[in-house]
This record gives sequence, C-alpha cells and structure tokens, in this order.
Amino acid sequence: MKKKVYLRTAVGALSGLLITMAALQASAQDWPTKPIRIVSPYAAGGVGDTIFRLIAPAMEAKLGQRFVIDNKTGAAGNIGTAEVVNSKPDGYTFLFAPTANFAVNQHLFPSLGFNPVTQLDVVYTVAEAPLIAVTGPTGPATLKEFASQARSNPQKFNFGSPGAGSPTHLAGVSFSQIAGNTMQHIAYRGTPPLVLAMLSGDVQLAFPTLTPVGTQLKSNRLKAIAVMSNQRMPELPNVPTTVEAGFPELVFGNWWVLAGPKGVDPKIVEKFASEIRAALADPATRAKLGEIGHVAYNLGPAETAAFIRTESTRYKTLIERNAIKLDQ
Repeated sequence: MKKKVYLRTAVGALSGLLITMAALQASAQDWPTKPIRIVSPYAAGGVGDTIFRLIAPAMEAKLGQRFVIDNKTGAAGNIGTAEVVNSKPDGYTFLFAPTANFAVNQHLFPSLGFNPVTQLDVVYTVAEAPLIAVTGPTGPATLKEFASQARSNPQKFNFGSPGAGSPTHLAGVSFSQIAGNTMQHIAYRGTPPLVLAMLSGDVQLAFPTLTPVGTQLKSNRLKAIAVMSNQRMPELPNVPTTVEAGFPELVFGNWWVLAGPKGVDPKIVEKFASEIRAALADPATRAKLGEIGHVAYNLGPAETAAFIRTESTRYKTLIERNAIKLDQ
C-alpha cells in the first residue's frame, strides 16, 4: 500500500514539474504579452532616455508591445537600480543604466546593499560615449605633451569632473598617475559648471563625453586632444585615440547596458538581445547615436556579463588604490 502511495506522490510531483516547465516555456515563447517597463535611474529627458527611445520604435513594431520608461531617480542611480534588483524576474521589468550603476557604485557606496554584477541578468550593451581629453584653446596640443608639462610643473595643472567617483573623475585620476600624481582634482556639481570652469580657465583639463562640449569644440573655445577609445570618433576624425597617443591604459567611456533582475528566463534575454541587435543595425539609428556622441556597442548577454566583470574589477582597483571617496 505504501509503495502505491509513494508512486502516486512521485507521479503527481513529476506531472506538476512538467506542467510548470511547459508553462514557463510557453511564457518565454509568447513574451511579451504586455508592456515592458524600462527603469531609468536618472531624470527624464537624459541621455539614457534618448538612447532607448532611439531603438524602442523598431522593437515595439516587432514585438507588438510598447516600452514604458519609468524614471526612478536618486542616490547616483542606486534607487532605480535597487528597484530592478528586487523586482520579479518575469521579463517585464528591466534597467537601462550607465557605467556607474554596473561597475563603479558598488565600490563607492559601502552600504549599497546589492552587487549589480551578481544580482542582475544583463541583456545587452547598447551604446557607449567615449570620454574625450579636453583642454583650453592654448593648452598643450597632445596628451603626451600635457603629461610632460604636468610632471615638470607640479601642482600647476588641475583636472575637473562633474563629481567624485564619476567615470570622468576616474579617468582623470588615471591620467594624473601617468603625469606623476602632480594634478589636483576639482569636483563640480554636474557637467555644466565644469564646462564653464574650463571656459574661464579655472580648469585646465577634463574628460567629458562629446555632447556637453560639442558646441565649444566646434567654435574652438575648447580643444580635444585625445579620444579615450580604441578607435577614432567620426565626429572628431582628426583627434587621435589615447591608444594612438601611447596611452593604451587610458580607455574610458560611459556605456549603457540593459539588464533585468536575476532569474529572467534565458530565452527572454536572448529574444530581447536579438531585437536590440536588429534595431542597432539600422544605419539611421547609428547616425542618430553619433549625433549625441555615442557609438553602438553591440555586446550580447554573455559578452556583456564578461565585460562588466572586467570593468568592475578595473574600477575597484583604481578606487581602492587611490582611496577615492565620494566627498573628494
């Protein structure tokens, strides 16, 4: 009698498991069946919103559902990121965020409470804005010349950033090390005041993306001396890369990644990644990204996961080695 009970129990459990697996498989195949929420951890109308809205129409047409951008701001993007980390991994809530929220903040905020490297399932690296070494119109003509002058004139030059711990700050720290740690960092409350400080000559060097300084570069009020990337930017064809300038370690950019909470069905992740890849293949979309200083990055789920692990380790080392704090 006991054997029959055990057998019925086992058969029942197996049937339940098969039904659950079939339901999950059908769910992944049918995805999406309702609008998809994209959490942006920064203010509406920012770069992240702009980039995602460039690729959204093509995906909406293919998937038959719309994307709803939900701006959850605060704490350097940590509030919005935490919301996705703690969301149900049903394939209907995703995070679209930059470098800081995947590779930097966990090393700056001791009480962050989560690790984006291990608690998010990445989908795609969509785009990147390479950082640019920018100086005044009468500043050194090359990055190598700037480093040489800084070494020869300790404390004469400084570099600015839109805030301590930002990728632009960390890029400046890396360059200052090359220049013999002779440069002082000046942190501003955002990029606009940093640009004003550069125009007035209060700051001699900064590492912004193209968008906030594009107008000043075109009018020769500021000068770009290097693109911190492996390849030149079409918008700045005559500006060498840091690799060409002899500084292969100075490759920095602000990249944008889409990710979901841990546990999203891999088939949903792959389907979403495929649609993003197709949207970025459109030359018009790529051209529009270029207009805002970005290039399509095109890294799928596995490549993005490996890339973020590497970047997180790199930033962790840089932050700890230089004892970088948010109040610097």
